[in-house]
Amino acid sequence: MNHLLNPLIQRAADAPAIKPAVELGTPLLLTIAAVGIAILLVMIIRFKIQAFVALLTVSILVAVAATIPLQDIFTVVSGGVGSTMGKVAILIALGAILGRMIEVSGGVQSLADHFTRKLGARRVAVALTAVGFLVAIPVFFEVGIIVLVPIVYAFAKIAKVHPVKFGLPMAGIMLAIHVAVPPHPGIVAGAGVLGADIGLIALISLLICVPLGFLSYWVASIMNRKDYELLPAVKTQVEEFGSKSLVKVGHDGPGAAAIAPPRPGLIIFLIAAPIVQILLGTVGTLILPKSHPLYGLAAFVGNPFLALLVAVALSFFLLAVRRGWSFKETGEIFEGSLPPIASILMVVAAGGVFGNVLQVSGIGGALSKTLDTLGVPLLLLGFIISLALRAAQGSATVAIVTTTGLLSAAVSGGYSPAQIAVIVIAIGFGALGLSHVTDAGFWVVVRYYGLTVSDGLKTWTVLTTILGVAGFLLTFVAWILVGGLGA
Repeated sequence: MNHLLNPLIQRAADAPAIKPAVELGTPLLLTIAAVGIAILLVMIIRFKIQAFVALLTVSILVAVAATIPLQDIFTVVSGGVGSTMGKVAILIALGAILGRMIEVSGGVQSLADHFTRKLGARRVAVALTAVGFLVAIPVFFEVGIIVLVPIVYAFAKIAKVHPVKFGLPMAGIMLAIHVAVPPHPGIVAGAGVLGADIGLIALISLLICVPLGFLSYWVASIMNRKDYELLPAVKTQVEEFGSKSLVKVGHDGPGAAAIAPPRPGLIIFLIAAPIVQILLGTVGTLILPKSHPLYGLAAFVGNPFLALLVAVALSFFLLAVRRGWSFKETGEIFEGSLPPIASILMVVAAGGVFGNVLQVSGIGGALSKTLDTLGVPLLLLGFIISLALRAAQGSATVAIVTTTGLLSAAVSGGYSPAQIAVIVIAIGFGALGLSHVTDAGFWVVVRYYGLTVSDGLKTWTVLTTILGVAGFLLTFVAWILVGGLGA
């Protein structure tokens, strides 16, 4: 068999780099890119075509228009899938498993109760904002909102107020973390496209999200001075919630027989463990020279794959084993966490294809030259493009992946690892703003908090936009600190 495979492997290694059959001018290349993005948005918004299919279709159309040889187009497609998924698929899957373990064990409710007791009933909104900050790191935004809804309803009934009074600031910081902090798919995919260090992104974005948590609470408290209409269906649900036993309930399923939910300190430990491990490894690789014997160990320990794998293993022993779950039940929880992320993985893969097509076709290089001519700061441009794509088609992941693909050629040289990390974060915060009717998260917030669409636009859309702009401004400060102005 080897004597058959070796010639094929050698031919693949010796194959010339794929390039367009005809070198098109910069104006035409940029026009192709603009038309491609316009078609993408029309397919997603107007015709409701799934983002994966839309991205893949547009990628092929752009490749044909840019005169990439027909026989090479699907080589470019597979190359984009492989280069992107190889960097992000495992991270997203492990992050989903960890979040699901915490969710099913009742750890989210335990964490919420703990912060409420510590801060007092009058500071329930502060407590839930703090809980949202921690829960959002391993748990997807929509899942976090849905899991915390019973607690929001319970406190809303006790205080006799609209659920949005407690839920709005919590949801704001949760979305900020979802778009900017690994292991969430959008920021991880963006890091993969631009080759950014995930440890640096986690360190910088978490530091930025801390003041954004305070800002979310402050802005929401101003908005909540107004009374909002509570939809009848949600009003009925709120009236059914609020009992002490319901607020503390863990879940239905494998752990239902557990005597008590896990302690909040344990949940905080499980959330913080992979972050601390990644940061320790990142600091080690920054301090130690590559020739140092411990450099390899630091790189190994700080690898996000290993950090999340260790966190999942810890959750298995500290949640599943200690609570008496069988291997079968735990396996079902693991498997149950994966189907919901399938569509996300496909969108990420298709985004990688789009980015690869843009590079091979020369569109990325043409955009880079144009930016140099116009003098538009790269950091600001990434934020604006991501914000526009987010507003147009709704998905933060699609916005981040598409923007990083467009800017990949411009970031390919001349920037330090810290500067590339900051660029990715700026793009992430662009995907935070202008969450409105095109965004599934908008409907989750409006539906579960009982807001009308009009009130949702006045509160949620405004809050996410303020947080997005503030996140970018803080990212610009980070840009200055890492020497970006001189790059």
